[in-house]
Amino acid sequence: MRGIGSANAGKLARLGIATIEDLLYFVPHRHLDYRDVRPVGELEPDRPQTVLVQVWNVQVATTRNRLLRITATLNDPSGACQAFWFRARDYISAELPTGVPILVSGTPEVQNGILTFPDPDWEVYRVEGAVHTARLVPVYHLTAGLNQRWLRRSMQRVVADYAPRVVDHLPASLRDQHHLLDLPRALMQRHFPESESLLEQATRRLAFDELLAIQLGVLQQRHQWRCPSDAPVLEAAERVLKPFADTLPFSLTGAQQGALAEIVADLARPQPMHRLLQGDVGSGKTIVATTAMLIALASGYQSVLMAPTEILAEQHARTVGRLVERAGEWLWPGRRRQVTVGLLTGSLSRGEKEELVAAVADGAVDLVIGTHALIQEPVRFARLGLVIVDEQHRFGVAQRARLRSKGESPHTLVMTATPIPRTLALTIYGDLDVSTIDELPPGRQPIVTRCLGPYERPRAYQFIRQQIQQGRQAFVICPLVEESAKVELRAATAEHERLQRDVFPEHRVGLLHGRMKADEKDAVMRAFQRGELHILVSTAVVEVGVDVPNATVMLIEGADRFGLAQLHQFRGRVGRGAQQSYCLLVSESRAPESLERLATVERTHDGFRLAEEDLRLRGPGEFFGRRQSGVPELRHATLNDVQMITEVRAAATALIDGDPDLASPEHRLLAARTRAFWRGEGELS
Repeated sequence: MRGIGSANAGKLARLGIATIEDLLYFVPHRHLDYRDVRPVGELEPDRPQTVLVQVWNVQVATTRNRLLRITATLNDPSGACQAFWFRARDYISAELPTGVPILVSGTPEVQNGILTFPDPDWEVYRVEGAVHTARLVPVYHLTAGLNQRWLRRSMQRVVADYAPRVVDHLPASLRDQHHLLDLPRALMQRHFPESESLLEQATRRLAFDELLAIQLGVLQQRHQWRCPSDAPVLEAAERVLKPFADTLPFSLTGAQQGALAEIVADLARPQPMHRLLQGDVGSGKTIVATTAMLIALASGYQSVLMAPTEILAEQHARTVGRLVERAGEWLWPGRRRQVTVGLLTGSLSRGEKEELVAAVADGAVDLVIGTHALIQEPVRFARLGLVIVDEQHRFGVAQRARLRSKGESPHTLVMTATPIPRTLALTIYGDLDVSTIDELPPGRQPIVTRCLGPYERPRAYQFIRQQIQQGRQAFVICPLVEESAKVELRAATAEHERLQRDVFPEHRVGLLHGRMKADEKDAVMRAFQRGELHILVSTAVVEVGVDVPNATVMLIEGADRFGLAQLHQFRGRVGRGAQQSYCLLVSESRAPESLERLATVERTHDGFRLAEEDLRLRGPGEFFGRRQSGVPELRHATLNDVQMITEVRAAATALIDGDPDLASPEHRLLAARTRAFWRGEGELS
């Protein structure tokens, strides 16, 4: 494009801009309101204003730190004022014209009795309109070597030349129905708006486009998944539900029963189930999943459960193995056959892995539990009927798809202990049916949560000491270190050594981190579960899955560095037994926003409410973690806007109901836009 040049093109590339389309959609992150144009004599300090003036004179002085202060005296018939700029080199005084009307915009302040504009925007007055002043002025994100004035001028040319040529991908009927600007006008008004109302309408149009692309993608996926009628019909629920319930030492909650009823109905259909089971920490999702696996087994099919970490996979294997220990007695009366549970992880020896893979392929293993090792090429199933993915947002889209490909249209259940906010359930997870367990088992006491300053750490240690003297145990979570896993490991190791040597020399302190070998982690966890360790120092690896009923204290160092949902997950590692449990949040930060976030955790025990707040504060990428796959980057929309998401969902549903493949001529451009948005991601969740 004219006026860009190869050097500036390289700088724009650092901002993700490679094409004219990229420039058009590289919208300002805010606008400066410089529409208040008044004579110098009517200027008011400390509010954004614009004056139409002439330059009287320009002076340049060198400051103590060797910067140049360029000071311009400006005047109009009503009076005089000043403007100044600090720069490493003087290019302003040569550019400022004398005897020519210029517009100057900024926020004046009184200096030495004179109204002065510090570092204002300015430009020569032109009849055709301003770019940098006297309007809603766009402010763009920059990179080294670019400045606002150059980027604004370039954007003004691009928008004027190319936005009118953009072909709108939304049918006119849809635009009219939802009162949307046409796309060319929306792009022009989003960059250089004529009014706040038009800026709002332009932002709404671009946000609508993004949310519609998400909705169409997930609804098309939902339609494709529901079209096959070759899923295994697993209708042996009557043989399983009562006999299995009779073996349990407790009754299922109403929420568990409701979620199970929805899953049972799905399993009995020839269309493959695609359901999300969400439940707060300790709500009993594993029992529901185990029941579903037994229904598949009673119907003659294998099940597989994939977990994100070896610790969690190993615990699932122990828990499921314990739950189905007597299931063979009522599944196959008189046959003296037990339900076989296999654990496949990367830490198995080559021989062990080959033996287990062969048994799975032969159908000798009924329930297979493991990590990413399950999706490796050698793994085959004799008759796979049910796929379960735990903490599913920890896996990439392709990984989940590969696991499903191990069977012929198997039913799929994905689980999460991180409650999904409603807006995400309608967008990112819009292709899934959602079951929610929002009720904790009876007898679970709320966990007492307290925020502490660093000076209160000795009190926290004394409290932990008292709990240990009563026969309890404690977790200590090391602060999140974002720079690298190695730095985090060193921090955890140092904290473990300090606590053992200086704080709790009379107690046994263990260490758990993600870089330990699986057998080492398992040994530490088993020792902690058996009570051989009093305190477990851990990194974030302990966030999910670890179940130690005797642990009653969770001390989280650097609590302000974690998200609200993650803090809630940590807190859920205690309170698993009958004893009152406690969560202590230690924060070095005294910033008001950090303290308010921690106070929210302190007073709120509802994981769903915390998840909503966490999403509002951090956005979906941070909500799930930096490396989450399948969450598209949004430039214009927000996943917190329930009203717009609901409106777009209805529009997308109507489109897919009438034209599932968006194959009609009026939807051709919309289909191409949706594919481009997802960039070939394939399955979405």
